[in-house]
Amino acid sequence: MNYFRHRPLGLLAPALLITVAGCSPSDGSTTTAVPSPDARTSKVCRELHRVLPGKLDGRSRNDPEPRSAYTAGWGNPAIILRCGVVRPPKMVDPKVAEGGDPDAIAGGVDGVDWLMERQDDGTWRFTTANRVAYVQVSLPEGLSAQEEGASVLTDLARAVKKAIPKGIASMR
Repeated sequence: MNYFRHRPLGLLAPALLITVAGCSPSDGSTTTAVPSPDARTSKVCRELHRVLPGKLDGRSRNDPEPRSAYTAGWGNPAIILRCGVVRPPKMVDPKVAEGGDPDAIAGGVDGVDWLMERQDDGTWRFTTANRVAYVQVSLPEGLSAQEEGASVLTDLARAVKKAIPKGIASMR
């Protein structure tokens, strides 16, 4: 009896499971999209990367893959920072400025202005405003914007003020 003739996919399923298990990250590393900033923004983002804290809200630095001067991470699941991102559409939405959008709020923490946005999956994303580069911080699922978010933004404020001057970011 030819086993393969009667069950052509019978051995494929276990092989796929082994392959998928072998490829999944077991070290807790996170992957994230790396921004592609222009030359002016690249310079300040590299400076920000240099002055970022080793701990954020009590979490140790754990940078995502691929490693880049435009990304950083803390903890597992990771709080992710991306520098040189494009301006979020809600940054210029009049409803946000007027306080009429329940999923986006503008505000400041320790001298740094932020746009706070609730994402479709319930997580929170913060993007700097009134700086020459947009810096985006994403909280992982389960962290609240009011509690951990405030602590994270407070911990990042010094580095952002030091590396990212006030001004208008490129319009890209």
